[in-house]
Amino acid sequence: VQLQALGGGSVQAGGSLRLSCALSGRTLGTYVMGWFRQAPGKEREFVAVINWSGNSIDYADSVKGRFTISRDKNMVFLQMDSLKPEDTAVYYCAADLRWSMVVAGRGSRGPGTLVTVSS
Repeated sequence: VQLQALGGGSVQAGGSLRLSCALSGRTLGTYVMGWFRQAPGKEREFVAVINWSGNSIDYADSVKGRFTISRDKNMVFLQMDSLKPEDTAVYYCAADLRWSMVVAGRGSRGPGTLVTVSS
């Protein structure tokens, strides 16, 4: 499968950005999709995950109440509000048939998109 994340950019603290990601290729199956991020010099960090139907969602504690994940079939979105400088990172979209793989930042992933939040 192929994944393409779009929508990164620069924003001031308190601002918003919306990321999107398209899943394409051999996508037969009910793929779980999600997002993880990696800041310079830091470990990869889970951000959010959503199942195929959209009725099961989970977030990292650090983004709960500020980020919203949604999907429309093979598209997944991440609405990021009230952004903080510590949200600065490269954001990656991930997809897998297994929930645990997406939460671990494993499975298929595409090129990341950079989000920079200035104070």
